[in-house]
Amino acid sequence: MLEQIHAHCCPSCCSAESQTPAQLEVSRRSFLAAGGVLMGGLSYAAFQGALQAADDAAPVDMPAPRKPLIVKPVLVWDNPQRREKTSWRGWGEVHTPEEAAEEVARIKGELNALKQRADYPVEFMEVTTANVVDQLKDNPDMAQCDVILYYGAGGSINGVQNFGKDVIIFQRWKSGPVYLQYEIVSPRFLRQHTDFEKVPGITHNDVVTDKLEEVEWRLRALCGLKNTLNSKIVTIGGASSWAQPAGVVPDKVKQRWNFEYHDVDYDKMGKLIADARKDEKAMARATKRAEAHLKIPGTKLEVPMEWFVSSFLLDDIFRLLMKEVGTNLITVNSCMGAIMRSDTTACYTLTTLNDDGYLAWCESDFVVIPSGVLLGNICGKPVFFCNPTYPSNGVITISHCTAPRKMDGKSYDPVRIVTHYESDYGAAPWIQAPIGTELTCILSSFTTDRRVGFKGAVVDVPFRKICRTQFDVRYSFPDDLLANNLIGFHWAVAYGDYRREVGYALRRVGVQWDNLDEVPTKAMS
Repeated sequence: MLEQIHAHCCPSCCSAESQTPAQLEVSRRSFLAAGGVLMGGLSYAAFQGALQAADDAAPVDMPAPRKPLIVKPVLVWDNPQRREKTSWRGWGEVHTPEEAAEEVARIKGELNALKQRADYPVEFMEVTTANVVDQLKDNPDMAQCDVILYYGAGGSINGVQNFGKDVIIFQRWKSGPVYLQYEIVSPRFLRQHTDFEKVPGITHNDVVTDKLEEVEWRLRALCGLKNTLNSKIVTIGGASSWAQPAGVVPDKVKQRWNFEYHDVDYDKMGKLIADARKDEKAMARATKRAEAHLKIPGTKLEVPMEWFVSSFLLDDIFRLLMKEVGTNLITVNSCMGAIMRSDTTACYTLTTLNDDGYLAWCESDFVVIPSGVLLGNICGKPVFFCNPTYPSNGVITISHCTAPRKMDGKSYDPVRIVTHYESDYGAAPWIQAPIGTELTCILSSFTTDRRVGFKGAVVDVPFRKICRTQFDVRYSFPDDLLANNLIGFHWAVAYGDYRREVGYALRRVGVQWDNLDEVPTKAMS
């Protein structure tokens, strides 16, 4: 049975109190069946100490940094011995211990430079040299790394797929001594002497020739994937999905991404908020933080101050809930439910959390949340969780009543702080994105096994009578292509172009990726 659809962007945004006990029990059973953990024993007293100890004008906690990707470089090279009147060496220029040592030094220098410029955390292990793959099987680094970066100067490459790691194969043509794999990586390894790719988990897209920047973006993708898989997430009101049968999507997401849901039910959330509002110290902290925030250039308040202050009280509670679980992720189901007891909406609270590096969204829509978590972990920037409209004349509007201000990860976009649109209550941001800003837009299927993406550009930031933050986004392909590929509902959007990284990561979890800018045959169907 589908959830009731209301005249809002969120089909379940009615308060929890309006649901029948039977509906609440179905939601609870579905949540537990999807592997959810009910956060029992929560009390405001447990949080009070952290609030008392915190700097009055500072956030009570900050998110942990992304975990670094651990990369193991391996140089495979041949050491042929001259024999008379027969072929005794293969292609390539790394055939002696001296040439191998020179190549190791070159590799180290290149990887050190890559690490210095990388905008994601990455660690490179020592370069290991080998003549055959079997020499690697007892090397402890092979078990500890996330990725094997395999330099194919020699012929022994088959077997690298058996370590259970992601593999990138690098070969030289013009960037140094030519490698043997430049000749044979496709017929001998990828295709295994057939006409089709045969190696599970490794394709031609994992082969890089000469260009270290091509390695760099692949590592960025894999860093994002590492930080997304096995994520814990606080789900206030449970894990849900937009207009889908209860529990089905969260269960599929758990199976594919191994997410771990930690729920705070509405009654506990309401009591936490009520107790915090009675705490003079907590309210004084929220007031100081709100006043400091209003001093950020480009910040204009257009709602009662008490609603804005309440956003920062809620911000502290959300941070402490995430700290309790040990995560940077939070989502709010039925946003108009228990959260309203804070005398505001969650809209601007989610803005401040995203700006500080958390990934925090409303609606608990796990159709799109994995896309948002992956995109955020790839780019290291906040992600706009938003509603699309309908494409027309090369432009589509995306909007929501919450949005990050620091979508470039560094500076605040100007904002007018207004009410949440449908309720005309609380504090919500109208973000002024710079015109021309490049965007990555990701659409997610209700079935959870397909993503569609494209590169857009902001052409206007209007103030229509819809969700408050509004970007008119131009795309570079026919309207029909986008209209025919509107899947799911909510989108995940970030500043910058990360289409390659998203597609590269999604392949590894069995999700189809269709980049509309490349007009793939599958996407036209």
